[in-house]
Amino acid sequence: MQDSRLIALLRTLSRTEQRELRKVATSPFFNQRQDVPDLLNLLLNCINEEKPLPDKAEAHLQLYGPDVEFDDHRVRMAMSFLLKIAEQYLVHTAFFADEVKVKTKLAEVYRRRNLTKHFDRTMREAQEMQAQAPHRNAEFFRDDYHVQMEQYRFAASGSRTAAHNLQAITDNLDTAYFAQKLRQACLLLSHQAVYKTDYQFGMLDEVLVHVENQQLLSIPAIAVYYFCYRALTQPEQPEHFHQLKKLLVEECEKFPPHEIADLYLLAINYCIRHYNLGNPAYVADEFDLYREGLKRSYFLNNGTLSRFTYRNVVTVGLKLKAFDWVENFVNEFKENLEPKHRESMYSFSLARLAYERRQLGDALQLLQKSEYADLLLNLAAKALMLKIFFETGELDALDSHLSAMQKFIRRKKIMGYHRENYLNLAVFTKKLMETQEKTALAALRAEIEGTKSVAEKEWLLGRVLSYEF
Repeated sequence: MQDSRLIALLRTLSRTEQRELRKVATSPFFNQRQDVPDLLNLLLNCINEEKPLPDKAEAHLQLYGPDVEFDDHRVRMAMSFLLKIAEQYLVHTAFFADEVKVKTKLAEVYRRRNLTKHFDRTMREAQEMQAQAPHRNAEFFRDDYHVQMEQYRFAASGSRTAAHNLQAITDNLDTAYFAQKLRQACLLLSHQAVYKTDYQFGMLDEVLVHVENQQLLSIPAIAVYYFCYRALTQPEQPEHFHQLKKLLVEECEKFPPHEIADLYLLAINYCIRHYNLGNPAYVADEFDLYREGLKRSYFLNNGTLSRFTYRNVVTVGLKLKAFDWVENFVNEFKENLEPKHRESMYSFSLARLAYERRQLGDALQLLQKSEYADLLLNLAAKALMLKIFFETGELDALDSHLSAMQKFIRRKKIMGYHRENYLNLAVFTKKLMETQEKTALAALRAEIEGTKSVAEKEWLLGRVLSYEF
């Protein structure tokens, strides 16, 4: 029972949803079995009070009493019925949360029953709600298409010769399709870049030509994905990215938060790729996107900020030496980190900030008193300690640290390129400690530059150059 789909679903319910589900389970319309609401109460009480969940035998005893012989099938049937009711409740809640869809479906019901007055009133309500919808993305135009289409079906059933709203229907259908097609193309490109998968893009070329020729870029739902696609496929033309960035700021209210957040991440990844190709100018753009996205809470998921986003924001801010801003960010968003990663990520970020401010003693103290359960964060912390020992001239401590670091890397199951990155950092740092002669330093610099996988490569090359000159 512990690992069942039912338990997994029940654990996601808020207290309000629990109360509503209890009502559904006791409603004769949805259920006529007494053991189903009894089982729901039993399981929710255990979940809420953090008690161990009963096994099937214990559940059978509490549901049917000590005088009834244990029947595994009976318990499984009660669980199955409860899961079905819970699923019906969630679908019902999700559907009725979209009032335009509800009104459109109700208008269809009235149309089929020839209830003209009912239809007219419901359709007016649907149209008013649609006009007041907060967003203007592809889903808005798709919903508008369905509303207009329902109006057409009703009107066409009464008169085949009257003027109808077919042009509005066609325009909404086209806009919804073009926006969704371009959005899907951006998602395919993003996934293709990471997983090296080749996708077929269908009629995308025709869509691009039509959008350009019909001047549909005045519609933000289309324009934002058009420029995103162009930026991803024509990175040598920065005007596409800058137009995308402009639209993200100026038209963000026309998109729901989850959708605009995806667009921000696509734009940020574009900046990262350009920076990795040797174009530092895009760091400022990336920083702008992070700041704007954080201000609008686009990167929060149910109030939680990913530790990876937290770390990336700190990295970008430190590159631009926006130290005061980074300090405010680290403190402001600390509580938004997942509890199990909060303290380690917070202290590591403060250590990085102290290092960049050249407060090396403070940075080292933060690193030494913190525990890093996350393996990659642990490696990053060890790399930062390595740099501090080197820069403060603590060569004995550095030598000991390098040995311990290499043993740690070889002992742990670390992904291939991470393993190679940090081992090479340790090896090259050791060589740098032992190399003084200029010819040897030049050879070491060439070796570092020619090695693909090296953590802190820029730092290493900077140290070599400082020794050479």
